[in-house]
Amino acid sequence: MSNDDLNTQLRSLLAAVARRDAIAFRSLYDATSAKLFGFALRILMKRELAEEVLQESFVNIWNNAGSYNQSLAAPMTWMTTIVRNKAFDMLRRVDDTVEIDADTFDKDVMEALESTAPTPIDALQMSGDAKALAHCLSRLEGLHRQAIALAFYHDLSHSEVAEQLKLPIGTVKTWIRRGLERLRTCLSRLEGA
Repeated sequence: MSNDDLNTQLRSLLAAVARRDAIAFRSLYDATSAKLFGFALRILMKRELAEEVLQESFVNIWNNAGSYNQSLAAPMTWMTTIVRNKAFDMLRRVDDTVEIDADTFDKDVMEALESTAPTPIDALQMSGDAKALAHCLSRLEGLHRQAIALAFYHDLSHSEVAEQLKLPIGTVKTWIRRGLERLRTCLSRLEGA
């Protein structure tokens, strides 16, 4: 896929996310998370910190997709800026003495992000466990998967998930409970295979 095609696809997904389309959000995450994680990891040097920053960044992207302005930046540049800011915030929280030459660093990272070649982090990103979980998640019904993703990937309470999905809290609790049971069964089958 060319950079122009990718930018067109990402712009379309961001527009849908701005309308609170959770399926588009999942597609946006799938298309960009590996590169954005690699970017966060280059700044933070610790996997757990990079994972936390990636999660915070995607919450920010979900909440602010409507403010994306395609005339100001390419979609990946806009999302990278969010990750960069979250990563620098994390560095400040972890160690107030960190100094980074942001201009040089940003140039190197942007060149790496614009490359379409797969990176080593792309290969490591999906461990066997992650692949199994992704497979089992993909087998859940869309809204059940969405409820679980909001609760666990975005750390929302059941009532917050209900509010996001515009559903009764009882329905959300049932979907999450049933979804987790199905995930457990699916993962057990895969382990036994």
